[in-house]
Amino acid sequence: MDKEYFKKDGLELAKSILGKYLIRNYDGKTIVTKIVETESYMGINDKGAHVYGDKRSERTKPLYLEGGRIYVYLIYGMYYCLNISANKENVPECVLIRAVEPIKGIEEIAFNRFKKEYSDLTTYQRKNISNGPGKLCMALKIDKNLNAKSILDNELYISDFYYEDDKKVYSNDKIDIQTSKRINIDYAQEAKDYLWRFFIKDNKYVSAYK
Repeated sequence: MDKEYFKKDGLELAKSILGKYLIRNYDGKTIVTKIVETESYMGINDKGAHVYGDKRSERTKPLYLEGGRIYVYLIYGMYYCLNISANKENVPECVLIRAVEPIKGIEEIAFNRFKKEYSDLTTYQRKNISNGPGKLCMALKIDKNLNAKSILDNELYISDFYYEDDKKVYSNDKIDIQTSKRINIDYAQEAKDYLWRFFIKDNKYVSAYK
C-alpha cells in the first residue's frame, strides 16, 4: 500500500486492511499472513485510547506521526501489540491488528510461537497460533525495534499480494466484515461499548466471537 492509503481515519483504515496481507521479513526469511481482525482507537476523545486527553509522551509519539507508522507497546509486561497510525500528522488515531491467518512461512511461525515444528503442534496450539494481538507479534517476531518505523518499509508491510515462485498471488476471498465491541477495555466507560472492532466472519483465526 502506498503512503496515502494510511491517511484514512482510524475506522475506515481498520476495515480496509481486513483481508490484506501483513508481511514480515527478517534474517532472510519471509512470513506472510492475512489480517482477519482489527480495532480502531480514535484519538484524544476516545477513552479507550492511549492518547485520550491528548496524552503526548515518548511512548505515544508514533501515534502523532502521519498515518502509516508502526506503534508497538507492551501489555502485562510481556506481550507486544502491533498498531498502525492512521489519519494525518497530529491526529493520533490508530488501528490495532488483533489477529492474522498464517499464509506462508508456517514453520517459522510455529518456531517463533512454540519453539516446535508445525507438525509437532497440538490441535490447541495450531488453533491459537496467531489469534490475538500478543500471539501474532510473537509469531511474526514483532517487538519494540519496529516502533515508529514506517509500515512501508521492507521489514513489515501491508500488501494486496505476496510472491510465490516470483508470481504475485492476490486474495480472491470475498469477505464479510462483522463488528463488535472492543476487547479488554472495560475501564473506558462509555467508549467500551463502541462497535469499533472489525473481523472477518467465520474466520477461525479471529480471537473471540462476542
